[in-house]
Amino acid sequence: MELFFISGARQLLDIAKNDRKARGRPRGWADPADQNTIKSLERAMEIFEYLSEASGQTLSALSADLGQAPATVYRVLLTLEKRRLVEFDAEDQRWHIGPHAFVIGSRFLRRTSLVERARPIMRRLMEATGETANLGIVQDDAVLFVSQVETHASIRAFFPPGTLSPLHASGIGKALLAQMPRERLDRILSRNGLQAFTPKTLTTRADLDRDLEVTRARGHSIDDEERNGGMRCVAAPVFDMHGEAAAGISVSGPTSRMSEEKASSLAALVVGAAAELTVALGGAAPVRPPA
Repeated sequence: MELFFISGARQLLDIAKNDRKARGRPRGWADPADQNTIKSLERAMEIFEYLSEASGQTLSALSADLGQAPATVYRVLLTLEKRRLVEFDAEDQRWHIGPHAFVIGSRFLRRTSLVERARPIMRRLMEATGETANLGIVQDDAVLFVSQVETHASIRAFFPPGTLSPLHASGIGKALLAQMPRERLDRILSRNGLQAFTPKTLTTRADLDRDLEVTRARGHSIDDEERNGGMRCVAAPVFDMHGEAAAGISVSGPTSRMSEEKASSLAALVVGAAAELTVALGGAAPVRPPA
């Protein structure tokens, strides 16, 4: 009887193992509490991240700046050096970020997709605002819409992926124009002009320059029926690793729902979504706005 019980238990375990789905972490370990982290690895990553931001540091400087014992820091550095994540310059006695760190970073960039990383952020933005969320980039002197998450409302903005829109008459377009160097801005506008689409389209350079100056200062743009009558849009730029505006994210909707006051109140949500996507792409906003 005992042998039969053991055999049956083993069969049940085998069935459970076969039915078990692959997981990225043990069940019940989603809690990021201290007991679920490795302290030594945290210390190592702290040293590695600090060194990546510095232009070479001595062992004594690293130890002092991070408040860790020199022996501990040295053991970490030797371990990272073995993996070529850091390297030691014997001439100036300084530690530097290593070549394999670039290799790993390049792998991250290869797997990073703007649209894939934007989708969950755009969905949350749509749910928070109740309006359609859009993602666009500059393509051939125009805004190319590459992704959209539509609102559930019956009346809504619709810019299917692949749609092109003039930069000067688009929320995303103006958000990106406001971040461009003056030379590039001048080239684009001289090639394309400022075509009127509605009575509210900005068709003079002076009016557009004033609008872009305000956009830079507040961090978001507003398309106030400038491309399509009865539609408003709020947009903000998304920055890449070089601090350049690589894309724009926006919400758009009918003026019947999106009044001027509501458009202004939604700006913080749009700017927050753009900042979240910037971080997800490994980017950073420029320290100073472009001239």
